[in-house]
Amino acid sequence: MTTTVGETIAAPLRVLVVDDHQTFADLLSLALSSEPDLQCIGTASSAAEAVAMALDLKPDLVVMDIEMPRQDGLAATRRLREVLPELVIIVVTAHRDPQWVLRATQAGASAFVPKNGSLPEMLDVLRRARNGGMLVAASAFGSTSAAPDRTVSAPRVELTQRERDVLHCLNRGMAPKAIARVLGISLHTCRGYVKSLLSKLGVSSQLEAVVTAQRLGLIDRADGG
Repeated sequence: MTTTVGETIAAPLRVLVVDDHQTFADLLSLALSSEPDLQCIGTASSAAEAVAMALDLKPDLVVMDIEMPRQDGLAATRRLREVLPELVIIVVTAHRDPQWVLRATQAGASAFVPKNGSLPEMLDVLRRARNGGMLVAASAFGSTSAAPDRTVSAPRVELTQRERDVLHCLNRGMAPKAIARVLGISLHTCRGYVKSLLSKLGVSSQLEAVVTAQRLGLIDRADGG
């Protein structure tokens, strides 16, 4: 069958991930690597590094954390909008106050996604975000007071020692193959522990598992390096 121009498969969207929390950046990068239409081309841990890498790599999308040392993500968003006006910037943050959506819009962001939302929601936003508009993830409209209440009243998650070992490795941004090697277990066994963790935490991805475990106090954000 002859392939026409209209049937040509589009190149994947090239994504730069900016977050000073290396674990979050690494896990999101890993998640993107399994999506045929999305490609992580690099990660940056500061606003200055983000601007330099964006100028060098010319990504289609930038996933930008708001809270970073020295210069916050909104300042970096403004700078990127000045030097690369066609760039699509997706702001991710733990803040759910509507005022942050307004600030992100004023900075020039194209989308707003809560950091503790689901991975499928984030990927959907990445695919739909467009320059010149503001796409807000549905989970951003949840009550700002509901999240703490759910955390306090949530049933205690009981993990085995080996599940905790695997979880701490995930928090360091390690892939299952590396975890299996470090812990001296088979890849199949390691994947079993990951599957059990996802089930106990009520999530569907390794990234969500880490974010949820941090929120529940099962692991420390600083443990990720």
